[in-house]
Amino acid sequence: MGIFSRQFANVVEWQEFRDDMIFYKWSNDEIKKGSRLIIRPGQDAVFLYNGKIEGIFKDEGDYDIESQIIPFLSTLAGFRFGFNSGIRAEVLFVNTKEFMVKWGTQNAINIPTSQLPGGMPIRANGTFTFKVADYVKLIDKIAGVRQSYNVEDVRLRIVAILDQLLMKWISKEGKDMFNLQSNSFDIASGIRTDLDMQLFDTGLSVTAFNIMSFTYPEEIQAMINKNASQSMVGDLNRYQQVAMTEGITSGKVKGGGVASDMAGMMMGMTMANQMMQNMNNQNGQNTNNQNGQNASNHTNNDVNAQVSTKPNFCPNCGTKTSAANFCPNCGQKLV
Repeated sequence: MGIFSRQFANVVEWQEFRDDMIFYKWSNDEIKKGSRLIIRPGQDAVFLYNGKIEGIFKDEGDYDIESQIIPFLSTLAGFRFGFNSGIRAEVLFVNTKEFMVKWGTQNAINIPTSQLPGGMPIRANGTFTFKVADYVKLIDKIAGVRQSYNVEDVRLRIVAILDQLLMKWISKEGKDMFNLQSNSFDIASGIRTDLDMQLFDTGLSVTAFNIMSFTYPEEIQAMINKNASQSMVGDLNRYQQVAMTEGITSGKVKGGGVASDMAGMMMGMTMANQMMQNMNNQNGQNTNNQNGQNASNHTNNDVNAQVSTKPNFCPNCGTKTSAANFCPNCGQKLV
């Protein structure tokens, strides 16, 4: 039985395919005569010789290496061997899918802010996606020295620099520390660009970066919630009155205690002030009405006085005047 008998044939394939594996390198002493190449959906097969790419096959299927692969490789410059002896080559299988990874800050990041001297401690979480974009760079930087590469390897590399990038893009252009979610798109866009540059030399490309939420310390979040609720109420005095009344009626502020006494006293003072203000407003309105009435009375008296000075009969001819300004008989002026 000859050395190239099919009993020595290889099946070149990614046998233990995993969704979280970016690439797998098949290697053996030789690719024997009669060997077959199997490419499954979502895979590319890259033939390597002495660490260099000889050919890339992207169509899924089952191929006879001698009759279907070698003729194609022989047309390429630099591939100068056939099956006179076994082919000492490697095949790199690349997962072509787009990988989605969840991320989260390991520790709170202290973002510098003027409101807090020690910085604002913030946590964040979200997702990012990436894929293989350049096989040459992938082989030069990673696949040349590793048999496989997993999504977790990429996640650890990104998380290692993510805190610095979050601090950079949150602090940039004076973002509102208490409303970071409204600026999450701009922050995420800047981080995606920086991460893509970090992975560029490895042949990987970050296609998306998303921030799902920012998390503040409990006391900071409580302050943000309180400020938002007060802004929604608008009238702080009214808000305090309603909150105090609800506290007593709901039983949260119970009678017989110091809290109840203080609440009752504050509510009584508030109600007394409100009553005094209403009384003052009412008195002012009554005063204005009285002044207006007096002014009207004075005007009417003046008019009546003016009318009463006219004589009922003409002093010249004795004709009845009927409150006219001139005598209807002789024309004598009566005013």
